[in-house]
Amino acid sequence: MNLTDRIVVVTGGAGGIGAALSRRFAAEGAAAVVVADLDADAARAVAEDIGPVAHARALDVTDEEQVRALVADTEQRYGRIDLFCANAGVTTGGGVEIDDVGWDRSWRVNVLAHVYSARAVLPGMLARGGGHLLHTCSAAGVLTAVGDAAYTATKHASVGFAEWLAITYRDRGIRVSALCPQGVDTPMLADGLADGHLGARVVAASGAVLTPDQVADAAIAGLAEERFLILPHPEVADYARRRAEDPDGWQAGMRKLIRRLTA
Repeated sequence: MNLTDRIVVVTGGAGGIGAALSRRFAAEGAAAVVVADLDADAARAVAEDIGPVAHARALDVTDEEQVRALVADTEQRYGRIDLFCANAGVTTGGGVEIDDVGWDRSWRVNVLAHVYSARAVLPGMLARGGGHLLHTCSAAGVLTAVGDAAYTATKHASVGFAEWLAITYRDRGIRVSALCPQGVDTPMLADGLADGHLGARVVAASGAVLTPDQVADAAIAGLAEERFLILPHPEVADYARRRAEDPDGWQAGMRKLIRRLTA
């Protein structure tokens, strides 16, 4: 995808990867960037920083009616949506002991929000014969998020859903990409490290911690090549191959890393 003159929507756009994507899309020449986030003030600040092409919108991605309204309002304002980035995500920092409220929130933000946006935006894209969906899924979606059961399960589901979309709609002009970074210098990781969270420590020990801007760079390159899996950390592809070829060996290696970090 060439971003010049495109109409783009980014959920979770007020910070971290979402804000970096929003800024980069504008820099690449997008005609409009809708910065949508639960934190309306933060979304407004990002949009004001970007300039006239950006428009802020308050959005709870777990509310399907709000997602539908966002898509309808954007299409009415700009005529179309060329790229929809379902980027919002949450972690729990826990295992099976996390209560149903935490599991439900993870499911609704990390998976159902992608379903809601696809339902809302696909009819217009299919009618025009083209469009691109970018889902932020995390390397946890192809590997495992140690220490966070709900994040692991829902990110695997989000990759699976993105793959289903890609297979189902590619021949009808719809491109789908799953953005799967590993460690990124965002509050999600920083807070986990500050709290001594095992999962955050494993992520930090498993490869470079990238800036959100570096992830945005990888996203731009992946969109240009219309890749399904966009891996800002190239080593994730090697990890995934090892995991597929030798699941028992992969799990043994992960347990060894955990023992080393917790010794």
